[in-house]
Amino acid sequence: MELIKQLLALDAIQLKAEAADWKEAVRIGVDLLIKADAVEPRYYDSIVNTTAKLGPWYLLAPGLAMPHGRPGDGVKKNSFALVTLRTPVNFGDPDNDPVDILVTLAATDAKTMNESSIVEVVTLLGDDVIVARIRAATNRAELETIFADFA
Repeated sequence: MELIKQLLALDAIQLKAEAADWKEAVRIGVDLLIKADAVEPRYYDSIVNTTAKLGPWYLLAPGLAMPHGRPGDGVKKNSFALVTLRTPVNFGDPDNDPVDILVTLAATDAKTMNESSIVEVVTLLGDDVIVARIRAATNRAELETIFADFA
């Protein structure tokens, strides 16, 4: 699964992070992608501005978010970042708040985003046992075991 390979290769993982609000939670994921040279800093603004206009449309299920912007808004390469939060934050969606797992997605084109990247995230996060294990993970070794069991 490309999602898992990229998370591990880019080292775009932060477990039990602290965020004061949803914007800070999104910032953590985008910063991981900036550090991996996968997106430009303006990608964060794209996500925040779109969220301001449309709301948190990228919330997948209770506790789960997949923040992403448009491919042309600073994406350098297809990539993912995984962030779990020590204390969940609200995005303003009563059906899915609070959120404590974010998979930040960056795709260079809409086809990749819609046909493979989103499908991979939904497949991984659609398994309640995997989600519970990710939520409980405290270090990369635990996460690698979870991913190996999933693959």
